[in-house]
Amino acid sequence: MSIFTNKVLLITGGTGSFGNAVLERFVDSDLKEIRIFSRDEKKQDDMRHRFNNPKINFIIGDVREFDSINNAMDNVNYVFNAAALKQVPSCEFYPMQAVRTNILGSENVLEAAVRNRVERVVVLSTDKAAYPINTMGMTKALMEKLAISKSRDHRAKQNGTIICATRYGNVMCSRGSIIPLFIDQIKNGLPMTITVSEMTRFMMSLEQAVDLVLFAFEHAKPGDLFVQKAPAATIKVLAEAIRELFHANNEIQIIGARHGEKMYETLCTKEEMSKAEDLRDFYRVPADLRDLNYSNYVDKFGHRVDSSDYNSDNTKRLNIEQMKALLMSLDYVKEELNNYNK
Repeated sequence: MSIFTNKVLLITGGTGSFGNAVLERFVDSDLKEIRIFSRDEKKQDDMRHRFNNPKINFIIGDVREFDSINNAMDNVNYVFNAAALKQVPSCEFYPMQAVRTNILGSENVLEAAVRNRVERVVVLSTDKAAYPINTMGMTKALMEKLAISKSRDHRAKQNGTIICATRYGNVMCSRGSIIPLFIDQIKNGLPMTITVSEMTRFMMSLEQAVDLVLFAFEHAKPGDLFVQKAPAATIKVLAEAIRELFHANNEIQIIGARHGEKMYETLCTKEEMSKAEDLRDFYRVPADLRDLNYSNYVDKFGHRVDSSDYNSDNTKRLNIEQMKALLMSLDYVKEELNNYNK
């Protein structure tokens, strides 16, 4: 019997790219109910018509309001917390909005989960939470700390609630990301705008993002952080690969780094890698669940002193041909390319 049999799954921020990808994967599973919790009634209506499945229950609410998420959590077994403000420049200009959603909203989700005796919670984080320099990364880093803190909560231990986090890089073709922007610029005959040519980013598909969350969901211990290994590419290589796929000759225009952007992103810090467990396709970073009485503990395992961080500058680097092959594995790109060639 599957761990999902007759269970209820709640996805906060469920009308986003991740929520849609989860529904694609699980709408025909043996889950009893999937609750999509978000504040966007238009996107909920679009999803309602698209999936047309009585198993999906759409709930209008906001993670910023405890009562709304607490009510939605009634009789829920599993939670994927995807509700967030994710655009780096937007969070830079409106940092308190990011705080209210990414930190206070996540605290509401975690508290509601513990109160409602939810079995498992996975919070979705980002590579920008490692060595954060921007508001989005800082708020996500604090969200991760909240997940660890709530894992120490005596109520979570009594209830058997397992809370863990996943951290992933650039999700290709997600809403508001760079690949749809490049394709729109090609279709409209506009210059393809890139920030800095040698800026690197991890490349992951939405399906891989779902795989990461499911792996964490099935293997996590309280407070764990999971990272999926992924290749990276420079922004220029990505732009040139898309341009070649579409047989376009649009100018590539350098516009400079946006507010809060790094030259490369880090999925695991040096400190995290010193204790990370290599699970072939993933890294598992266990939480430090000691209390404040440090003198009562003896370190039986030690830390690796020769570890280095895992980032988009030292991971496998894709060239143009490899990037093209990866792009052609994405349904979104294949569909856009087919429409473009008609």
